Amino acid sequence: MKNTIEYQRLSASAASIRAKTDFVPEIGVVFGSGLSGLFDGVIEVAATIPYSEIVNFPTATVSGHRGRLILGNISGKKVAVLEGRCHCYEGYSAQQVVAPIRTLGLLGVKKLILTNAAGGVNKQFFPGDLMLISDQISTFVQSPLTGENIDELGVRFPDMGAVYDVRVKQAVMSAADKLNIPLQTGTYIQVNGPQYETPKEVKMLSSFGADAVGMSTAVEAIAARHMGMRVGGISCITNFAGIGEHGGELSHEEIKQAVAKVEKDLQALLIETIKNI
Repeated sequence: MKNTIEYQRLSASAASIRAKTDFVPEIGVVFGSGLSGLFDGVIEVAATIPYSEIVNFPTATVSGHRGRLILGNISGKKVAVLEGRCHCYEGYSAQQVVAPIRTLGLLGVKKLILTNAAGGVNKQFFPGDLMLISDQISTFVQSPLTGENIDELGVRFPDMGAVYDVRVKQAVMSAADKLNIPLQTGTYIQVNGPQYETPKEVKMLSSFGADAVGMSTAVEAIAARHMGMRVGGISCITNFAGIGEHGGELSHEEIKQAVAKVEKDLQALLIETIKNI
């Protein structure tokens, strides 16, 4: 079916951005919790647009998510940066959560790098590790493709055999090697939240093959692949899933503090990756 209501909404979002700038991005980057300022002073800014000024755009309400779109140049590449995202636990539908991703696609983005803060499920992962996402599990959240298919964006039954693009993964690994940044590799699982996982839930997620768990990213990757984007993903391991620092209670502030410790490495890794994709 052509020209669905959702496609009209997305087109209006893209049009409202184009009304402010003629900048055409080729690479998209999404910043997770505590990462919004990662490109401050690095990106040659062409335009800064708060989400509140973009038609039909969902507003990020969680602390650590600035809620604005930055368009500009990094290492000679035209980049669109989403500083913060919204989540299903905030009351948004999966379609609303991925609307910014789809809008980037309509603006011209062909390659997408997703970042997030995640709990380590794999017992060999430690707070402060960076994990390249090799695959994902989205079984516990609603698919953003639920409902009427938007034929203008992709097919009804898209293949997800390689959600995370081999070439993008290779670019991230090469960047890590060049910069001597330790990099784990593993499977990311998205849960709904907002509550953190219980110890028994963590044990269950581990049995499913998950290495890290979070409350975002997987639905965005699905929507991006549906549109034919080449997707890459990097998780910042902020804690052992199910427990806070030193076995205490886990808090969002602790997550942001843990992310701050790996900012420089992640910034360097992203910039080097952007150069080569």
